[in-house]
Amino acid sequence: MMRLRYHDDVTMPYESRPYESRPYESSGRTAQKSRTRLALVAATRELLAAGLTPKVEDAAERAGISRTTAYRYFPSQRSLLAAAQPTIAPETLLPAEAPTDTKARLDVVMTAFTHYNFTWEPQLRTSLRLSLEPAADQPALRQGRAIGWIAEALTPLQETHPHIDIQTVAIAIRSATGIETLIWLIDIAGYTRDQAAATVKATAQALLDAAVLGTPGSTGGRVRHAKRRP
Repeated sequence: MMRLRYHDDVTMPYESRPYESRPYESSGRTAQKSRTRLALVAATRELLAAGLTPKVEDAAERAGISRTTAYRYFPSQRSLLAAAQPTIAPETLLPAEAPTDTKARLDVVMTAFTHYNFTWEPQLRTSLRLSLEPAADQPALRQGRAIGWIAEALTPLQETHPHIDIQTVAIAIRSATGIETLIWLIDIAGYTRDQAAATVKATAQALLDAAVLGTPGSTGGRVRHAKRRP
């Protein structure tokens, strides 16, 4: 029996849920409805890739589906755009034979992370815009997964520099290298995507170096205070 889980971890049988609150796709010809939903999501992603911010009717027209049908799946533009966000991401960005050197590992992860952001750029731009709307829900960005990817790259520091807080360094690197930074570099600074990618990779390495060296203002390293001149 299919069960539904609520935020307070209380579950109830799916059959007990009020009919009108069940998702449209959950009853009747579910296979056909699944294909229709996927077609709408695919059409939305195509429109996003073309630089558009589609409404439900735009996706319906692109997919060759009636507006009435489309609104049964996505009652609002926000729900449609949320469904078009990337839903699958790897658990790690490191290859099976990952380097052991921390700087080399970070370079591999940042290269893959930047490629991931550019691959999903239209969807991530839309998600970022939605997250800035008043009373917006938690954005459909990766919600911290990138921090885990970066922290994994930094794990050799546990042995070589145990005083460094890896999580803190990973957060600092993520804050300066994600889709938000890439958008600023491309749209405001006028960088090409190659230049933007090189910049975020260099920034990541600079933050790692600062943490390792423990310079004043570094992230996670020991701060050495300079002696004041008399």
